[in-house]
Amino acid sequence: MSTMTSGDSNSDATAESIETRLEDAIHSPSEEVLLHAAGDSALTEDLALSLLKRADLPAPALEAIARNSSVAKQRKVRLALAGHPKTPRHVSLPILRLLYTFDLMRLALTPIVPADVKRAADEALISRIESISLGEKLSLARRASDRIAAALLRDKEPSLIRAALENSRLTEASLVKTLTRSGTPPPVIEAVSHHPKWLLMREVRIALLRTEQLPLARALEFAQSLSPGSLREILRNSRLPASTKSYLLKNLANKSAASPAKRPAARRSRS
Repeated sequence: MSTMTSGDSNSDATAESIETRLEDAIHSPSEEVLLHAAGDSALTEDLALSLLKRADLPAPALEAIARNSSVAKQRKVRLALAGHPKTPRHVSLPILRLLYTFDLMRLALTPIVPADVKRAADEALISRIESISLGEKLSLARRASDRIAAALLRDKEPSLIRAALENSRLTEASLVKTLTRSGTPPPVIEAVSHHPKWLLMREVRIALLRTEQLPLARALEFAQSLSPGSLREILRNSRLPASTKSYLLKNLANKSAASPAKRPAARRSRS
């Protein structure tokens, strides 16, 4: 049976004393005290996270945490440092390369994170897309930002395309941009052209009419919802096959010829 020596007792008391001192320090209004606490080798992960919750934490203190070997490599500390609004970019941006995939996703979706850091987090995620598993891609497609959902629409995997199109953060503008990019996979065109939400949107229909892979039946359906002038303008800049464009224009001409000419209403003669 081991007995605690007076040296052990003194050591524990000292550790408790240091932690108590640091607990007081992280709530101090003094920047100097905060700076010393942030760089203290006795700083624990929990204390560092409490410190990082302070919106008023000055940049030098944030830099000190990033240099503090006692906590700087902790996953949660890295994430909190990268997302703090006052973390200098020369600290936050390099951290992004060290974060896990879903930590990057969460960072990009956190409201208080600066816009440029969110964008960098999305770019870091996009750079990993080719190397992550299908399961991870599916999870990102359903839950990640608009940028990530749009990036995943470059894939040919049907389940991934369906998941990205169901992402509530995917915007019409991003989808249109994806559709008008050269080389969009045919399964994406097919899925969008039959999607109950997206096919109802006018700009999406126009974008589909500008792609090279839209089936003729769908092209005819979408063309009927447009005015003759709009359709001619769209087809002028469309990558649809020449035969499809010709058919749509011929169909338009036939409809115009079949429509009765409108006559001006006769004026009533005054009695």
